Amino acid sequence: MLVPAAPLAAAEEPTVVSAGPEAVGVTIYRAPDRSADTAMNLGWLEGYALITETRTVDIPAGAATIRFEGVAGGMLPESALVTGLPAGVSEKNLDADLLSARNLYARAYGHPVILRRHSGKTGKGTVTEERAVIRSGPDGAAIVQTKSGFEIADCGRGIADALVYTELPEGLSAKPTLSVRTTSTAPQRATIRLSYLAWGFDWQTNYVVRLNPASGKADMMAWVTLASSDPTSFVDAGAAVVGGKLDREDAREDRGQQDGELVLHCYLHPRVPPPAVVPPPPPAPAPMMMAMESADIIVTAQRRSNTMQAAPVTVIEEGLGDLKLYRVPMPTTVAANAQKQVAMHDLKGVKFKTWHTSDLWDSTDENATIKLRTRNRKEDGLGIALPGGPVAVFEPLGADLLLVGRGGMRDYAVDEDVEVMLGVSPQVHVEVTETASARDSTDYEAKVTNANPWPVTFEGTMRLNDGEKLERPSTRLTRRFGRPT
Repeated sequence: MLVPAAPLAAAEEPTVVSAGPEAVGVTIYRAPDRSADTAMNLGWLEGYALITETRTVDIPAGAATIRFEGVAGGMLPESALVTGLPAGVSEKNLDADLLSARNLYARAYGHPVILRRHSGKTGKGTVTEERAVIRSGPDGAAIVQTKSGFEIADCGRGIADALVYTELPEGLSAKPTLSVRTTSTAPQRATIRLSYLAWGFDWQTNYVVRLNPASGKADMMAWVTLASSDPTSFVDAGAAVVGGKLDREDAREDRGQQDGELVLHCYLHPRVPPPAVVPPPPPAPAPMMMAMESADIIVTAQRRSNTMQAAPVTVIEEGLGDLKLYRVPMPTTVAANAQKQVAMHDLKGVKFKTWHTSDLWDSTDENATIKLRTRNRKEDGLGIALPGGPVAVFEPLGADLLLVGRGGMRDYAVDEDVEVMLGVSPQVHVEVTETASARDSTDYEAKVTNANPWPVTFEGTMRLNDGEKLERPSTRLTRRFGRPT
């Protein structure tokens, strides 16, 4: 016979619930392993955010537990910092018992449920219900006890079983919750500041360049795209992003436990049971991915939808050590499982030059790469820090703008040479052929052909193996990044 254990003394401590923050700030850091010129993977965001919340709670005298509801679901609890409590924090826990299929089943151990059975292989036959008690944990088979004895639910036999929960087990929360224990000598109202890191965020800069071939200049619009795969929305947050790369390592293999997935097996043949009757999970961010991939950024930035919003504000650049912080100057909502765009720069008259380039090896036979180049200085229309990101380039054709290239740009500091790779030219071809050979040397010729009805500027960079050197070139060469060019 199993005798329920006596309640622990700690359970008698009063619990104070803070339903949400009065003010919140969200500062997003780019995914450490993603190159700046590579677009975000909206299906798996690997950046993180620093969340700072301000909450007001009424603390009773003596020991108490404070539950901070509505924190980020991807919170890294080891990073949580709580200030403002009169005696500090003696213990903190990120409640893993969120309302999910796995946790609901685990917490219902030994409790009565309804075993609902659908006859027929398709599960559309007669429905019968009977009371049962869960007698197993969430790993392995679903063992239940009915009036007929012990059996394994959902074990085939031409029927489909489902568990229906008659009540919500105590201790489960529908919101991500951080709980802390503290002690106070007297009842008081305290203003608490809660700061922590959370994974499942990311950001990038998207550039739209409108070239004017007649003037040799361009207009460049930059957007900051904020993305969150977290189940918690941060309403009217003070939002900011940090440019630059920070080294960060964490136990990513543990992240999969947060989805609360329940997988039960039958002793006859493994199969996944019908899902328990629980509220559906938040929608996946797949629609955001489609919005980004199916149309260019200049189009999606003008759409009004749940996954993409354009805001008529411009972020403000601030220094943060060797990094750059870009702050949104007005409150903005970082919504759950969504992304948002905020204007960053709107630059006019930027001087760009188009180059066709190629690396020259002994076996080069390829089309040239098209690049845009400028210098990040005021006299060329820039002179600001440029965070890396995808670039879309347009040129006018009559009254229309046509896409002429898509590429990426790395992070650039002020006074650096800026280079944007747009793609491969179908009109400019480069071929290197051997023309003569001796015992200790080989002669090569690089031939560039241009099928365009206009001239192009070409740059070939020679790649030399260790121990090789270039002698007697037919024209004077410069050097770029230490290589003959």
